[in-house]
Amino acid sequence: MTASPQPSRRKWLLLILAFVVGAGLMALLAGLLTNIQTRKNEAAKAPLMIKAIPPNTLDPAVWGQNFPREYDSFQKTKDDTIQTPYGGSVRYSKLEKYPALKRIWAGYAFSVDYNEERGHYYALIDQKETKRQDVVKQPGACANCHAGEAPLLIEQMGWEAFNSTPYKEISSTLHTGSTCNDCHDPATMALRITRPAFINAMKARGIDVTQATRQEMRTYVCAQCHVEYYFEGDKKLLTLPWTKGLSIDDIDAYYEEEGFKDWTHKETGAPMIKVQHPEFEMYSSGIHARAGVACADCHMPYMREGAVKVSDHWVRSPLTNVSAACQTCHKEDEQELINRVSIIQNKTAGLLRDTETALVAAIDAIDAAKAAGATDADLAEALKLHRKASMRWDFVASENSTGFHSPQEAARVLANAIDDARQAQLLAVQLTPKQHNGSPRWPEWRYRPPTAGG
Repeated sequence: MTASPQPSRRKWLLLILAFVVGAGLMALLAGLLTNIQTRKNEAAKAPLMIKAIPPNTLDPAVWGQNFPREYDSFQKTKDDTIQTPYGGSVRYSKLEKYPALKRIWAGYAFSVDYNEERGHYYALIDQKETKRQDVVKQPGACANCHAGEAPLLIEQMGWEAFNSTPYKEISSTLHTGSTCNDCHDPATMALRITRPAFINAMKARGIDVTQATRQEMRTYVCAQCHVEYYFEGDKKLLTLPWTKGLSIDDIDAYYEEEGFKDWTHKETGAPMIKVQHPEFEMYSSGIHARAGVACADCHMPYMREGAVKVSDHWVRSPLTNVSAACQTCHKEDEQELINRVSIIQNKTAGLLRDTETALVAAIDAIDAAKAAGATDADLAEALKLHRKASMRWDFVASENSTGFHSPQEAARVLANAIDDARQAQLLAVQLTPKQHNGSPRWPEWRYRPPTAGG
């Protein structure tokens, strides 16, 4: 018998090569499938909770056991070294940087202590440390936005008692600043509103927050605190003055109707309003609000780790995170976007300084008129204009975007503030005698002091 023909060497090499290539392709395919499955498993596990979170759990570390990415980023709000041109997390005295504020707020606690705010981690710490606590007896309502214990205290004490109890009486029970519990349901992680004042104010505007979309909630949870407010009546009920609308003109009309004042100006005697951080109100008039952009889109933008997408809980200025905060929508390069913000903020800051100059001039003129004998009745219109100008300046000055949230509205409000301040100054000057040869001379069209015997 003859032997079977043996495969040639060439055929063996081809078979080996085919085997190696096939094995390689199979390995690559297996690796790809494994990677896909790993990412699917990672994504599927993201919303699962390792440990149930009991109701009213305030310690963010407990929440962090289930949500380490969010917790780790939230911990970065401790960083008090971040500085932007008009904000950041570095605490400094604004009274020292802008001395005019002491006279603008003369007679009020803010003329004693007013610092640049730090991150959310310091919400309670900075409130407890402010010297304003030594100047006025703050009500418990002040804890509403600064203490994570507020919702529990409201539940235990009742809304009215919580507001009216002096802050120092409850301060010993306050240990936590901003917490996960403020904005999230511990069972479902759904965004929620935990502060009654916001719910009440929205209801008064005909808005049911329980029907809000998730995108709306990504603004509403911030608007629980970043708003203008006042303490209503003897019970000091925390109230948002929105029944007429959200603009400063609407808020001014509301306060006029209520006859409310925060304090009496020490120099002029005008009944004054101190505006508090109205970010939501200013944002609501801006282009981003009209486009459906939420606060969290810019201040807590989404970030991706593997297949998991989470919100960055390092709540901060978008200027420190332009690529995630801005370039998701705006395709211009980073420096161009920063330049756009700078133009808006620089112009707004210039208008703020011009308004402060006008306000101080109005205060000086009113002081001079009073020293010359003008009464509050004589100065009624000037005092009213002083109040209006100061309120409008404060609406922009205490709002933390330096005009960026709504540039045209900020410019409009400051233009009106300058006009009101200069009108107040003019009226006061018209009530003040000019000196002539060392003696006052009173033109017929100006106020004249009463003569002896009437």
